[in-house]
Amino acid sequence: MIIAETERLIIRNWRDADRDLVFEINSDDAVMKFFPFRRSRAEADAFFDRVQAMIAETGLGFYALELRGSGEAIGFCGLARTDHLEPFVPAGTVEIGWRLATRHWGKGLVSEAARALLAYGFETLDLDQIVSFAVHNNVRSTSVMERIGMHRVDGGDFDHPGVPDTYPHLQRHVLYRLTAAAWRAARQ
Repeated sequence: MIIAETERLIIRNWRDADRDLVFEINSDDAVMKFFPFRRSRAEADAFFDRVQAMIAETGLGFYALELRGSGEAIGFCGLARTDHLEPFVPAGTVEIGWRLATRHWGKGLVSEAARALLAYGFETLDLDQIVSFAVHNNVRSTSVMERIGMHRVDGGDFDHPGVPDTYPHLQRHVLYRLTAAAWRAARQ
């Protein structure tokens, strides 16, 4: 199933052939620099299965990004519930997130996918707001958040409950938000 299309990308559900890419991304030190773990092949396959199940159950999840010209899967971008982050983010809130194979960094592909998914979230899913968050010094991700029109939430920084105390440098996260009203106003 295709979720959205852009000039260069097809945003779609995963295929079994994408498992190698999911492992590549989740075991790459550069991609996972701001995460406290790298996934083994078995862990990456389990992640793949969880993401597919989430999409099947809710329609939300991290969708595969495919290059239009070549059909190559290059990463993911998606919309997912943040219920695991209460009280920092209200239950029912939807986040936008992404990961991309390093060979495709620096081409604006994540921003392109994220803009399409913001439109999908606000126009098709009728969401009131979409948030994103990242480790406080993850400039690559926060720059994307700003490029797609999100704004840092004053007083919204939080210590991520899923990051173990053994990784104190990865605990502090910044929270960004875009409301449907602000998104619509920027499009006029």
